[in-house]
Amino acid sequence: MNKQTIHRMIATFAVCSVGFISAPAMAGPDFFQQQMIQRVMQAKQKLQQAEAAKGAERQKLMDEHMKMLHETMGKCAAMKPKAGMSAQERDEWYSEHQKLMNQMMEQMMEEHRMMMDMGNMPMDMGDMHKH
Repeated sequence: MNKQTIHRMIATFAVCSVGFISAPAMAGPDFFQQQMIQRVMQAKQKLQQAEAAKGAERQKLMDEHMKMLHETMGKCAAMKPKAGMSAQERDEWYSEHQKLMNQMMEQMMEEHRMMMDMGNMPMDMGDMHKH
């Protein structure tokens, strides 16, 4: 995973997260959010497979996981609440969207931890965890 890809993913996450409010969700996620939830769950399964794997297989699975997250983040960044929603519906939509973004961030942090454990940390940070 190169430095530019990681920076791009972090920037995408930050843009998607800005301005979201925490509101209790009254309604479930809409159709597109349900699709994103499914993608995030698939990415999590891939990360779990990577954690159980060793060596080159682990790296391959981690790369696939990061690609899945990158694609999902791009789709999430393009998502917008439907026109004509009430304030409460919009708040609920943003709450669901924020949950998705948090789940992706948790997965990115877990992958980051795994990379550090492997001694394969990008961005010249490989020795930071040893101090």
